Amino acid sequence: MKYSLLIGVLLMVGCSTKEKPIQFSQVKIETVFQDSVSIRAIEFLDSNTLAFAGSNGIYGTVNVQTNNVRSNVQQYDSIIPAFRAVSHTDTDFFMLSIATPALLYKTGNDGKMELVYKEEGEGVFYDSMKFWNNLEGIAIGDTMDGCLSIIITRDGGKSWKKLPCSQLPKSAEGEGAFAASNTNVEIIGDDVWIGTTAGKVYASGDKGKTWRVTQTPIVNEKPTEGIYSIDFYDENLGFAIGGDYTDPESKEKNKIITEDGGQTWNLIANEAAPNYKSCVQFVPNVNGKTLVAVGFTGISCSNDQGVNWKQLSDEGFYTIRFLNDSVAYAAGKHRISKLVFK
Repeated sequence: MKYSLLIGVLLMVGCSTKEKPIQFSQVKIETVFQDSVSIRAIEFLDSNTLAFAGSNGIYGTVNVQTNNVRSNVQQYDSIIPAFRAVSHTDTDFFMLSIATPALLYKTGNDGKMELVYKEEGEGVFYDSMKFWNNLEGIAIGDTMDGCLSIIITRDGGKSWKKLPCSQLPKSAEGEGAFAASNTNVEIIGDDVWIGTTAGKVYASGDKGKTWRVTQTPIVNEKPTEGIYSIDFYDENLGFAIGGDYTDPESKEKNKIITEDGGQTWNLIANEAAPNYKSCVQFVPNVNGKTLVAVGFTGISCSNDQGVNWKQLSDEGFYTIRFLNDSVAYAAGKHRISKLVFK
């Protein structure tokens, strides 16, 4: 397995429990990594290893048993890329940079990260990525030539192909996705959902071969408004959050929910807490009832599927992933932290 190679260059989620009711009322925060970088992309590779990538070319892993951190810096010629997206298969770790040139790396056979996709040009800006399985994956970028930039791999990430606009719905001028937390794309089974700055959800039920688009009621009048994060508990139940990072106290039309696989979306907790958040995640193994949302505005939790929320901490983070139904790791400005919910 090449995860050991990633650790050598310097790299795996899952905890299975019975679904049960859970009520979070507090969170304990322990910082496990500090640096001068911004980290918006984290992913569990297995129950022991959290992978991350961020600004200034940094990437690495955290051993969640020991909190031991291994890190390195990826450079391309004289360019030091900023990474906002990571993903993985059973054997490989991937990281994708923003802006031009877009640089997509995977773990290589020689103990180094291998460049497998590069794209240059005006408007190139990739935001997030995810894999359906060990062969098929997708990465999402902003609009170019009238459609979202979408690249897909069908060979385990060895090669990536950009979908032509003829295969995609037409996008609005300037429409893109927020590279805020690597969570504007979600995959369940063969399905994929993408939340955009225009408040739309692009969806495919056949691993990106055909697409449909739904306009949601989330706030989207300004370029800084829209869907920042989307998560699905199963093929039907989904939740999205966002707002406007330049008006972080606003709670108007910044949370939406679907119970039919994204065909329809409804506002929830409108004009009620929480305010702007950059990432939302369902807590695993609790019947889709418990949600946690983070942003530079703090950590909030809902124990009733998004109807009511409680601010658990004012400490700011950009993104969060759950290791099990009570432990998560969050990343943000200058740090990665372990979060224990009670």
